[in-house]
Amino acid sequence: MSRRNNPAGETRQRRRRLTLLWSAIVVAIVIGLIWKEQIALLYVLATLSVTALLVVVAVSDLRGARVAGTETPPMDDAAAIADGTATARRR
Repeated sequence: MSRRNNPAGETRQRRRRLTLLWSAIVVAIVIGLIWKEQIALLYVLATLSVTALLVVVAVSDLRGARVAGTETPPMDDAAAIADGTATARRR
């Protein structure tokens, strides 16, 4: 049996490996800082990391997100069908 090349799968695997590598590097740095008793530096790094995360979320592109008040609800008789009070007859 021949194995097919799956570019999307290979890209996913590469991203997963890169993510695991970055996670391992961060864990090694944190363990090293704890071992060297640099808790104040860990506190500063954690604060900066949370701040960076909040900035990324704040400037993220939310153009495709729904706006709660402007959309009309779907024309759906699901609740009426469940109650048995639907006006349209099902075919």
